Amino acid sequence: MLRGSEAPRSGPLVTIDPDAFVHPTALIYGKVSLAAGVSVWPNVVIRAEAYEVAIGEGSNIQDFVMIHVGNGMGTHVGRNCSITHRVTLHGCTIGDDVLVGIGATIMDGCVIGANSIIAGGAFLKEGTIVPPNSIVAGIPAVVKATRDSGPANRFNAHLYRMNAEAFARGEHRVWAQADLAAEAARFGVDRAF
Repeated sequence: MLRGSEAPRSGPLVTIDPDAFVHPTALIYGKVSLAAGVSVWPNVVIRAEAYEVAIGEGSNIQDFVMIHVGNGMGTHVGRNCSITHRVTLHGCTIGDDVLVGIGATIMDGCVIGANSIIAGGAFLKEGTIVPPNSIVAGIPAVVKATRDSGPANRFNAHLYRMNAEAFARGEHRVWAQADLAAEAARFGVDRAF
């Protein structure tokens, strides 16, 4: 796993916990902190020229995600979140145990409540407040349903943490080797990957 000073494409204000994984193609600049168990995957860009970006413990930032600060505010991602491929986070706050679907955009001042799912391709306009346990979709995005997705979202984050630990060892097929049904059961989820 790459540590703060070992990450070849990061700035001096970046703080990376020793138990975080950062892919060498990630670009991380400005005041950014990555907590324990965070994984940052290929071609992620995180920039915090003003304010700060903070990623909470156990969260994963997947391939091609862009995270930037907003107009007058930083970006904060809670614990055990999955920020999936090609997501843009811009000056927003993401609660704990949230999954943000592929290609979603969350703009300045948005606050996403814990245990929520933001559907792939959703666009959350500035200042959108999403209550906990929401399922959100659309352009502009609105709450479509209410459900506690926390256990499933924590399980997804756990899978990425397992994957990051394997990648750090040079193993790139851990999900093919793991008993994913048993892992899912530990989280109270009845389906595996």
